[in-house]
Amino acid sequence: MQSSPQILVVDDDPEIRKLLARYIESQGFRVLLAASRQELEESLSTHGVDLIVLDVMLPDGSGLDICRDLRARRSAVPIILLTALKEDVDRIIGLEIGADDYMGKPFNPRELVARIRAVLRRRAEMPGPAEETTYYFEGFVAEPATRRVRNAEGSEIDLTGAEYDLLQVFLERPGRVLSRDSLLDLTRGREGDVMDRSIDVLMSRLRRKLGEEKSGQLFKTVRNGGYQLAARVETKDAAS
Repeated sequence: MQSSPQILVVDDDPEIRKLLARYIESQGFRVLLAASRQELEESLSTHGVDLIVLDVMLPDGSGLDICRDLRARRSAVPIILLTALKEDVDRIIGLEIGADDYMGKPFNPRELVARIRAVLRRRAEMPGPAEETTYYFEGFVAEPATRRVRNAEGSEIDLTGAEYDLLQVFLERPGRVLSRDSLLDLTRGREGDVMDRSIDVLMSRLRRKLGEEKSGQLFKTVRNGGYQLAARVETKDAAS
């Protein structure tokens, strides 16, 4: 019998940890608890973790820094950030450095569990490495199996998890005009705020990192429409 997903809850508030553990377990998940970055690292080294619920403010480090470091180590474990800060810029930063979702405190545990299920469902629906396709566009090579992008000189482009996810959405739908709402659906699910401007920020960063001003227009901004990948895309299946 397949075991239920194991959720690691990282928060320095013991009452929040206790509340979340009790509710998440009541919904059929297994739960690990950590009060600090050190305890998080210990849990990751000794347990299989399917998703991390991570508070931004910890006594021995920032949740944003932890998220960034995990992605730099190419850890693909899903992360939902929790914070008492509600500024859009904080939410955008969290998504840009590779978080899968973001919730502001206070929140309803029922909504958190709904987001946990949505993130795990999206990850489960992603094709495995054996089914991946390599994408070639304007001298760039994107490899979904490793989530890496290289330029014509063979140098790797340093993309965050959120930036890579956005790029792959376009590569899978070349030539299609995708609205901001569609991009939110395809990258983060409908849990995102429909007025969320993070897509515009991610697009700006993706264009800059791919050197659009030097390599030509890779993406078109369609007025009242969204964005479109203008580059020609060629593919090669892993099995071929």
